[in-house]
Amino acid sequence: MAARRKDAGREALSRLPKLDIRELREEWRGLYKTDASPHLSRELLIRAVAYRMQEVALGGLRPEPQRQLRQIAQELNQTGGAGIRLRPQLKPGTRLMREWQGRTYEVVVLDDGFSWQGTQYRSLSAIARKITGTAWSGPLFFGLKQNRSGSRRPSQAFGPVYAPMAGSDAAE
Repeated sequence: MAARRKDAGREALSRLPKLDIRELREEWRGLYKTDASPHLSRELLIRAVAYRMQEVALGGLRPEPQRQLRQIAQELNQTGGAGIRLRPQLKPGTRLMREWQGRTYEVVVLDDGFSWQGTQYRSLSAIARKITGTAWSGPLFFGLKQNRSGSRRPSQAFGPVYAPMAGSDAAE
């Protein structure tokens, strides 16, 4: 049964380049439940329809990339531009450890955020703010990125530790 679905999916994808723009717009309407912009090229329609077909068949993005895309879209709407923020991809189950003022702090990476002291947070910066009482960049505080100015450096006495939790596949 799964093999038939896979073959049907491949067949549907392979026929997209053979469709004219009117047929591609119909496919778009069926998949996205809205009309495609009249400004979209045929090539972009093919790619968007193919992506959506695969998304429906195989599942969409994980929560974190969805959140990042929503933030970028919101920034674009508000300011007319959006900065690309590259950061390491941390796998769920990874533990980040940081020493601050003689005390060790441990944060666990989740699918859709971070956990610290039994509370879930959407960002590392929120946790760094709780720990320090001041506005810190979470990735900077936990040693995931370098400080460009060099004026506020995390303690190197106990650097970040990336360790999978027992029973997780975070190391893969």
